[in-house]
Amino acid sequence: MSEKYSRQEIVESVPQKGFFGHPKGLFTLFFTEFWERFSYYGMRAILVFYMYYEMSAGGLGLDKTTALSIMSVYGSLVYMSGIIGGWLADRIFGTSRAVFYGGVLIMLGHIALAIPGNLALFFVSMVLIVLGTGLLKPNVSSVVGEIYAENDDRRDAGFSIFYMGINMGGFLAPLIVGTVGMQISFHLGFSLAAVGMFLGLVIFLATKKKNLGLAGTVVPNPLLPSERKRTIKIFTIATLVIAAVVAIGIPTGLLTFDSFVAIVGILGILIPTVYFTVMYRSKKTTDVERSHLLAYIPLFIASVMFWAIQEQGSTILAAYADTRTDLEFAGITISPAWFQSLNPLFIIMLAPVFAWLWVKLGSKQPSIPQKFSLGLLFAGLSFLVILLPAYFGGASALVNPLWLVLSYFIVVLGELCLSPVGLSATTKLAPAAFSAQTMSLWFLSNAAAQAINAQLVKFYTVENEMMYFGIIGGASIALSILLFIFAPRIQGFMKGVR
Repeated sequence: MSEKYSRQEIVESVPQKGFFGHPKGLFTLFFTEFWERFSYYGMRAILVFYMYYEMSAGGLGLDKTTALSIMSVYGSLVYMSGIIGGWLADRIFGTSRAVFYGGVLIMLGHIALAIPGNLALFFVSMVLIVLGTGLLKPNVSSVVGEIYAENDDRRDAGFSIFYMGINMGGFLAPLIVGTVGMQISFHLGFSLAAVGMFLGLVIFLATKKKNLGLAGTVVPNPLLPSERKRTIKIFTIATLVIAAVVAIGIPTGLLTFDSFVAIVGILGILIPTVYFTVMYRSKKTTDVERSHLLAYIPLFIASVMFWAIQEQGSTILAAYADTRTDLEFAGITISPAWFQSLNPLFIIMLAPVFAWLWVKLGSKQPSIPQKFSLGLLFAGLSFLVILLPAYFGGASALVNPLWLVLSYFIVVLGELCLSPVGLSATTKLAPAAFSAQTMSLWFLSNAAAQAINAQLVKFYTVENEMMYFGIIGGASIALSILLFIFAPRIQGFMKGVR
């Protein structure tokens, strides 16, 4: 849509009541993201097992450490691609179309995984899901920000409700897709993930016109005619360079999995650094928005530390559930994939409590930096808890599954202090000309964390388990204390944003 509308006109086009006291558009976005997360978390619940299980068990037969690194690199690229999705939404076709196109690519990626094939087909599916998630995930969150007026007190609570929708999909997926994938067929499980994304697309298309109005249709910073040729040229050259590197690097042995992991690690740090610099120096960024960006930097760093711990729930802790945990409990045989439901289950239970708490506290609630410091504190404690079984029982004994349950519970307390608050803060602190791209920057903190994890997971062994969890958990707690000390100064750079 080429027309320019004011923020007020966009908000007025969205029915402001109809979904638990929130704008009706929250219904559309809630269930679109519910099914997208069902597909993603369903696939992720069985993917690491699919990679390292032997071919005789239906897997790909990869080395376990390699599989854990691939999971981290894959997760990093999923969130890293969000910067491309944000740019496309800001400059070319708007957030609404980005959400739709992304959903189609994700669905095709799950269909590719559902087809029994070789390693090449597996990597094709990864490329489709990476690109699709990069288009959908940051942009659907940006639309949530658009349906509220800037001074609407419901915004934080709205993001918490939206976040609960994400986790409802995440809770059901490992139980359904995980059970089918682990007990019947990995490929049948991936098929269910594809169906989930299809349902999300149906809901989005059927309700967006009525519920979202103009939200997501405006291109905030469209390409000028003079910029189009240069942009096409840059994209073409970049594609050719990547193709040449792959075509030459793999046969010659220069591009190995280890070197690729290293490249992703460098990009995980370099890309957000470049984006912060570009936005800060842009003529379209005002002085107040520059101050907001300065306040955003320590929040971004804290987010990287948090996600470095939280995302190991699908790598190190997933393998821990499979090989270190006693899966016979209270007469029930537990599937290791089911543990992936714990994080979203606890969020579903606690998200309304946190949403109520922030509203109840009003102006007395902790500031954004203080909430982030609490998030880091709980993340660190969750890793200190999981080192205790090895301390008490040794590295050879199978661990009571309740230790894993406790670890997931504690990290969720941190997630609810940091993640929905970070989503909301990003929409408040984003420069107007870079709204979708700033949301992509928020997800880049997860990309950076998982890029770092791709290297960290190589150091984990059962023998050094206590040291591994202790060092990472202790680093998170130390950063938490530092952030709390500097919270008032960071708040000052926010220029009134709370």
